[in-house]
Amino acid sequence: MDLEYFMNEAIKEAKKALENGEVPIGAVVVLDGKIIGRGHNMVETNNHAFEHAEINAIKEAEDYIGDWRLDGAVLFTTLEPCIMCAGAIIHSRIKTLVFGAKDVQRGFAGSILNVVDDGIFNHRVEVVSGIKSQECKELIDNFFKEKRKKK
Repeated sequence: MDLEYFMNEAIKEAKKALENGEVPIGAVVVLDGKIIGRGHNMVETNNHAFEHAEINAIKEAEDYIGDWRLDGAVLFTTLEPCIMCAGAIIHSRIKTLVFGAKDVQRGFAGSILNVVDDGIFNHRVEVVSGIKSQECKELIDNFFKEKRKKK
């Protein structure tokens, strides 16, 4: 599987979020080499705290296959998932999580804790990190730099 290709697709989703004034995080769900779900942050747009990129991509993938179990799927996201998204990744049975930039303040796939690959749950998720990490980090960093300038 071409990890950089699919991370580029997640980055495209992050840029959609950026265009809408959202924190630029994007995600795609891939099954058998095909993108079956796309998502980007829509928290501000839809005024819902749970409208994170990963959740939106997972929901679209579940709708696509007609099942909440995404067995064998790979989720690509530009930023290490938060605790809510990590839980959704576990519960939807994602096989592999691939993320770009680490989130040392809110990341639950290795930075704070690695809940997705913890033996206490009935499902473990393989984690691959650092794919196009610099580009993913710059998207987030630049967004918040611009936000601070406007204050």
